[in-house]
Amino acid sequence: MQTTIYDISKKSGVSIATVSRVLNNKKGVSEKTRQKVLAVMEEIGYTPNAFARGLGLNTIKTVGIMCMDVSDIYLASAVSTLERELRHKGYDSLLCCTGANAEDKRSYLQVLLSKRVDAIILVGSHFISGGDSGYIIEAARQVPIILINGYIKGENIYCMLTDDFGLVRDAVSQLINGGHRRILYVYDTTTYSGRQKMDGYKTALTQAGIPIEEELILFCKKNLEESQEKIGQLLDQGVGFDAVVCAEDEQGVAAVKAAIERGIPIPEKMEVIGYNNSILSRCSEPGLTSIDNRVEASCMTAINTLFGVFEGKDFPDRILISGELVKRSSTKI
Repeated sequence: MQTTIYDISKKSGVSIATVSRVLNNKKGVSEKTRQKVLAVMEEIGYTPNAFARGLGLNTIKTVGIMCMDVSDIYLASAVSTLERELRHKGYDSLLCCTGANAEDKRSYLQVLLSKRVDAIILVGSHFISGGDSGYIIEAARQVPIILINGYIKGENIYCMLTDDFGLVRDAVSQLINGGHRRILYVYDTTTYSGRQKMDGYKTALTQAGIPIEEELILFCKKNLEESQEKIGQLLDQGVGFDAVVCAEDEQGVAAVKAAIERGIPIPEKMEVIGYNNSILSRCSEPGLTSIDNRVEASCMTAINTLFGVFEGKDFPDRILISGELVKRSSTKI
């Protein structure tokens, strides 16, 4: 097996960032530590990436990007921002759209590693769904891993997290303060991000002394037509609710359409909140109030963190990104 900077870090008892500083001849390392790291490298015969060394460089200036499906509005926006910022810094990017299959995710990660990329950025918490994160931790022994909107604890892994929990909790609390007691929650996934959103919804109800009712928690695929049909069925069945909070804007638009189709005025008789503040929320009629998770800010922070790591700087393993509720005509709050 190829020796990596992870092995150097472990054997010399210093952080990966310190090993990176030594490799790149950066400041911030004592001479004693530098000599210890160099001695370990010589002892185990470590050499930098052979392809990069053949070019006379410490890098091939290419970063891998992985996402599940670039047709998704959120993921497309993230990938676009990442690619643009990498280009501005003189780096190329290799994009892999993995789909949902766990084996495909692992396979594509290995493909990127075989290309000798300098780092890998994973967009979306679906990469750690199902509790399988070992393949990511293993990859981080070779290159820095950036995870956007998910969290894995591991060396050489840096996570950018939107405060999904707090944003949903606060939005639901605002509806409760506005007099709502039966609030439908619509979700599409139980990934790390999805669970944080769900917990935010439940926490707001609990803090207000409102019981959590399973009939007011609805799973829908991220599909406008299917969501509209399922929400409409609840209305037709007489499941009473006077507000809807959704984990995605598609579902928020679907809730608005289902209500209007049945003569329920928005927001007078039903208030609706979506999530992502995507173009769908601005195109909806009435306009959809939506939680802005600031995807561009997360991606910019990810790039700044990555290039700081390249320079041997220390960074926390997680950075929390704040967001805001963007109010439009689907709510009175």
